Amino acid sequence: MSKATIVIPMGDPAGIGSEIVLKALTSENVKNRANCVVVGDKSVLEANAKICGLSPKFNVISSVDEADFSDCDSDCDVVNLIDLNNAPVESFEPGNVSGVCGKAAFEYIKAAIEIAMAKKADAVCTPPINKESLRAGLVPYIGHTEIFGELTDTADPLTLFEVRNMRVFFLSRHVSLRKACDMVNTARIVDYVKRCTKALAQLGIKEGTMAVAGLNPHSGEHGLFGTEEMDAVVPAVAELKKQGYLVEGPVSADSVFHLALQGRYNSVLSLYHDQGHIATKTLDFERTIAITCGMPILRTSVDHGTAFDIAWQNKASFVSMEEAILLACKYSNLGDNDE
Repeated sequence: MSKATIVIPMGDPAGIGSEIVLKALTSENVKNRANCVVVGDKSVLEANAKICGLSPKFNVISSVDEADFSDCDSDCDVVNLIDLNNAPVESFEPGNVSGVCGKAAFEYIKAAIEIAMAKKADAVCTPPINKESLRAGLVPYIGHTEIFGELTDTADPLTLFEVRNMRVFFLSRHVSLRKACDMVNTARIVDYVKRCTKALAQLGIKEGTMAVAGLNPHSGEHGLFGTEEMDAVVPAVAELKKQGYLVEGPVSADSVFHLALQGRYNSVLSLYHDQGHIATKTLDFERTIAITCGMPILRTSVDHGTAFDIAWQNKASFVSMEEAILLACKYSNLGDNDE
């Protein structure tokens, strides 16, 4: 199988993004599977390389076409870099919220999306950004998913978590728990199961049954602990089955993720953000990888934050970054990702 070309925006310069990107790019697993191009700031990468005791050769390019993916001798790691030169190290304080860094991080992402949309890369793989820094930089988006949705003209991208053989979709993301409960309705569940099923097929997963998690304890016990399951989930599942979809639910949230891990379900539709996040991250925090589906491009991502408390100290684990790149390689070889 040929290597996939993966474009990597550097993440928030004040966080651990540059460190974990550099460490991942020097790992044998990544070098054997991926041709990577980083979009970032050379001064930040050079500073973190020094802190981490790394000595890569930076090949500064203006486009992916100029990248050098030829083998390098064992004493040299080549980092193909599109240097936006927009966050010089003297312009911010590592480990702190910064408008300069928020704006720069957005510009890295925007450039990476443009590269992937132009079919110059097979996927985008993102390290963490900081929501407060985005706001301080006057970036009008709350996070990655919203940025990708807007810049790829995708109305409502799907978030899929994969860890081991468990996959979890989310009916809602960054809203209050009260609002998330209000979003549990029949029409939304039907729409999401259909789109999630299509997204799985695009990733090569065409067999198996999707489970819709319950919202209330024990899925409400037929109305004893809430009626959302009776009012919304049961009618949605009945309608989907009538249309030929392989779906079950509601399945109590205290068991559905275990059952999915055991192979009973090919995926779970979590009814709110933390329901699925807790299940996946408790199983394996570092190897829980986010995939944004339903877009004309493929995007994978670490699912941890900028870790300002350990930034620029050579303390960050790169396991999630490595896993995210490898997952991008795995799924980018499966063909068209169009909606």
